[in-house]
Amino acid sequence: MSHLGFDIDDHVAEIVLDNPTQNRIDEQMADELLAAVEKAESSGARAILLRAEGPDFSFGGDIVTWPDLDVRQLRLLFERYMFAFNRFERIPVPVVAAVNGLCFGGGFELALRSDVIFAGEGARFGHPEQTLGLVTLLGGIYRSAARAGRARAYEWALTSEQVPAATMAQAGVVNHVLPDDEALEAARAFARKVAAGPTRAHAAHKALLRMWEAGGVNAADDSMFDIAIPLFESKDATGGLTSAVAAYKAGRPRPTVDFAGE
Repeated sequence: MSHLGFDIDDHVAEIVLDNPTQNRIDEQMADELLAAVEKAESSGARAILLRAEGPDFSFGGDIVTWPDLDVRQLRLLFERYMFAFNRFERIPVPVVAAVNGLCFGGGFELALRSDVIFAGEGARFGHPEQTLGLVTLLGGIYRSAARAGRARAYEWALTSEQVPAATMAQAGVVNHVLPDDEALEAARAFARKVAAGPTRAHAAHKALLRMWEAGGVNAADDSMFDIAIPLFESKDATGGLTSAVAAYKAGRPRPTVDFAGE
């Protein structure tokens, strides 16, 4: 039985955690996440929506087998998870997450790999690893720090507290907080909106942000024109610039551009 669903409609791919009852992440789900990323790329998806079935987004990793594995096996397991999560994070289209209920451990680390997070008012986020004597094994603490700062990220890891969505929004981890029954549709509408935009420009901005995270402003500046200048040859930029210049010369408002994602 599948632990992760995939569908695509109107250039938006939906990746759905579906491993009742807690949507725990296991090897099968990691493999299916990789397969979903490949499907999204080959299908021409221009945005991705990450969501979950059931009342909770995810309780995190499926820890049942961990005590029976030696350290070599554990390392191989977590490297497998990390590879799948990082492939998801680096897909060159906008990724929007819709989070309800509990988003803990590996589930939180997966949500943090999204570009924009919508959360229901009742959603709670956290790192439970310290209660097991472990660390955030898939990069959760430093991805939290990238959004919220070192002090908050370390406190959350130290305490394993369940942080409300509103607090996460104030800290910059979550983008939007809505009533629980509205968060998914708002996230879906946002994904459709960005999917109708200039896909290559979205990918360029995502690449520049990754460069900035890795090496700061100077690294991003050094890469800027290698990433940005090829956009001028894209159909979307050519059409957008031509229509904008024509409107300016004619004294008309700039028209809405129907981007083809090319």
